[in-house]
Amino acid sequence: MSETLRFENGFERRYARSLAKYLLTGGEAPLEEAYELGRKKLTAGGGVLDMVSLHCAAITSILNDDAIRISPVETLRKAGEFLAESMSPFEMTHRAVGEANSVLRKLNETLEEEVQRIALALHDDAGQLMVAVHLSLDEAVREMPSEMQARMSGVRTLLGVVEDRIRDLSHELHPAMLDHLGLVPAIEFLAANVGQRTGLQITVDSALDVRLPPAMAIAFYRIVQEALTNVRRHAQASHVRIRIARSGPQIRCTVSDDGVGFDPAGTVASNFIGLGLRGIRERLHALGGKLRIQSAGGRGAKLEATAPLQVIHADSTSARRRSSRGAGRTARHS
Repeated sequence: MSETLRFENGFERRYARSLAKYLLTGGEAPLEEAYELGRKKLTAGGGVLDMVSLHCAAITSILNDDAIRISPVETLRKAGEFLAESMSPFEMTHRAVGEANSVLRKLNETLEEEVQRIALALHDDAGQLMVAVHLSLDEAVREMPSEMQARMSGVRTLLGVVEDRIRDLSHELHPAMLDHLGLVPAIEFLAANVGQRTGLQITVDSALDVRLPPAMAIAFYRIVQEALTNVRRHAQASHVRIRIARSGPQIRCTVSDDGVGFDPAGTVASNFIGLGLRGIRERLHALGGKLRIQSAGGRGAKLEATAPLQVIHADSTSARRRSSRGAGRTARHS
């Protein structure tokens, strides 16, 4: 092969030589090589832009090689076929991620339906039981001596605390105001309840100017809920600030605290805060969003969750770039 195709990088040289071979002779072998090179680049952490840049460099080298004489039209056609084949692993991975996110969204929807059922049971069934307990207690107290009636007032107080706590749990599991009023009022209610129970001073700032779709609203509500749980359990903080806003096509939510901080990389593998972070990441991945964490020892922590306002669902029926022959070949290699 010509000297102009001798790239310094062995991977680039291999790609250019396989492309040149396909341009000159065609056949299945160079396309098999293109797929394998794409798979290796993907496995090594390369991206689509890396492959396009590599392809452009190879094309430039080939066109500048006087020893390779092919018509420009034929060169472009075959080069496009070769590039499409090398991009097949990326396309397959992208489709798989889309399908996984779709399954994750459905799983979250199923879980939320179960949570809503439990919340309604707490609110309705437990509420009715508490009413029955109050009525039975009133009836029993009327038959007690006056000194015993005074002592039972403390029992009434405790029952009232239990009733309030059950009501709060029901709202936190699935707040009705999330459906009726939207995300911000639901988070404000959650922050008020958590602050009352824990002593945390929680501030909610919102510049959200749009009503989020239900699936997105419940996802961000759970993210804030999990973040507050982590702060309460691990941060030793006194102040928490929650911010929710729309930033262009993105919804951004941050939860900041003034606690002891932590090592974001080290805690992901732990059995405590790491599980919560994984849960948050999974919810964001299902929305096509991202999680960013900033923290350091003694300097508090900041969790930032972003997701596109319009979630585009993967289309499993989209047309494949490869021909049926190419699809069969990539299936054998996957």
